[in-house]
Amino acid sequence: MSYDLSQLGWDDTFVSAYRPFDRSDALPGRVLRADRGICTVITGSGVSRASLGGGVLLDASRDPARLPCSGDWVVLRQWPDRRTTLELVLPRRTTLIRRTADKDSSGQVLAANMDTVAVTEPIHPEPDDARVERLLALAWESGATPLLVLTKCDTTPDPAAMARQLAELAPGVRVIPLSTRTGQGLAELREHVTPGRTLALLGRSGAGKSTLVNALAGTAVMPVQAIRDADGKGRHTTAYRNMVTLPGGGAVIDTPGIRGVGLLDTAAGLDRAFADVTELAARCRFDDCDHESEPGCEVQAALAAGEITARRLASYRKLRHEVAVESGRRSARLARRAR
Repeated sequence: MSYDLSQLGWDDTFVSAYRPFDRSDALPGRVLRADRGICTVITGSGVSRASLGGGVLLDASRDPARLPCSGDWVVLRQWPDRRTTLELVLPRRTTLIRRTADKDSSGQVLAANMDTVAVTEPIHPEPDDARVERLLALAWESGATPLLVLTKCDTTPDPAAMARQLAELAPGVRVIPLSTRTGQGLAELREHVTPGRTLALLGRSGAGKSTLVNALAGTAVMPVQAIRDADGKGRHTTAYRNMVTLPGGGAVIDTPGIRGVGLLDTAAGLDRAFADVTELAARCRFDDCDHESEPGCEVQAALAAGEITARRLASYRKLRHEVAVESGRRSARLARRAR
């Protein structure tokens, strides 16, 4: 079976990046799934399994974020003994990355080369404002276009009102109330998975990501499990990152459910996620305003006027501190490597 890679986003930019490595025993492909040392890759001639080449392993030993991930465009090499190795990861256009829990706070790539990141948050039992803000910061930092998808909207009598409420947490982000049971919102989401475009789903377990993939694919391609009625939480149905190609073109990357959302060095993404606060801060009298009790503080004035909430300001401060700490750790880590 042959595949048209342009339907999955293979364009002139990636063609140009691949050209120096084009040879008789090489071919380009896109990673569907990455396991330990083995990747499932789709190429123009079909789907194959490829082990990691030495150069890729060396790069990953220096920086784990360089390991191949779902969505990566790569260079494969076919050997005379019918082995296939993944020799190179082409430069990523966008990268969805979060901080891991290890001592060095390294980054874990969740998806690559997606055009849109849909932050999926279930309406039932109740959306978590702080989690939505963290996930939106990750989505903005990736370089892709963020969406906020409110799943299970058939469980509330007025999903539009809930969407308007959560839109206040997502300035500049389109909010889509969605139900896979009734079909509401699916057409709007499909606009972001047209031929040549890739959508990545980001959210906690039980948010309905795998169910969304099945709805977009029109068939059961991902396993799903029922959530607990008591608290609305789900199990880790998807324990790995997986890219699913859709009939007619386009692809969806399903990421594992995230319990903890660690921010790495996402200052730019955080500013976009809190655009309402950062725009106010830019108008403060003093450039180094801490937004506490300084005269001429626009943030405090907006808080007093009810334009922003104390919870949102506290969340902004907390995340800014977290990003600053991680940025300092990253600088120290790079300095140690240089020495």
